[in-house]
Amino acid sequence: MTQHVLLVDDDPVVRDLVREYLQGHGLAVSVMHDGLGLKRRLDAERPSIVVLDVMMPEQDGISALRELRASGDDIPVIFLTARSDVIDRVIGLELGADDYLAKPFDPRELLARIRTVLRRRDAASPGAPEDRPPYRFGPYEVDFAARELRHNGQRVPLRSGEFATLKIFVKNEMVVLTRAQLNEKLRGQAGTYRDRSLDVSIWRLRRLLEADPSDPRYVQTVWGQGYIFVPQGETGAVERALRRGSTGA
Repeated sequence: MTQHVLLVDDDPVVRDLVREYLQGHGLAVSVMHDGLGLKRRLDAERPSIVVLDVMMPEQDGISALRELRASGDDIPVIFLTARSDVIDRVIGLELGADDYLAKPFDPRELLARIRTVLRRRDAASPGAPEDRPPYRFGPYEVDFAARELRHNGQRVPLRSGEFATLKIFVKNEMVVLTRAQLNEKLRGQAGTYRDRSLDVSIWRLRRLLEADPSDPRYVQTVWGQGYIFVPQGETGAVERALRRGSTGA
């Protein structure tokens, strides 16, 4: 089946350039001039992915994405932002964008990002439901059967990528996982990946789990190696785990 991209951008030069390039590489492309009516468009025409610009008249990309996610639509979205718009990128990721690309960009990079996001969505999900007891840490509970995270009994909205990443962490508590290991567990194959999907998932998890995402206690960074999940949120856990690893304990 031909993959279908909906490009939402008010710049006709960008629209024409991107449409021609993507169509030349086997993708079907349709366009919108702004974000107004995006949800209605998706109800009538279901693309594989949306490429959504931030700065547009009538309705900007952030507002359009907010409405889309509030309605429960989890269609893949790649955000296009001006290179200096850090705040827009952060808001877009918080609202549920799958990736972002700064303008000006090379259409080849956009094509690579589109293929990566779609490949990730099509792959067998490591976050699939499992018949196993819930896992509890701090005020949180992971329900593997329902694919839910709860905080003091209240459901915490998680996208499939974030749930899959959390599931891998809780199954490997107090184990240092390299980026390569995490990518392999998430995607089912070894390799080097340059896309930001892992960074985005971990960034979102920290925003949801941590009292201070800049000083994480549950998903801690092991500098130069990767990440470690610390269920008790203890400081000093990284050093203890590294010492155990070095002694073979």
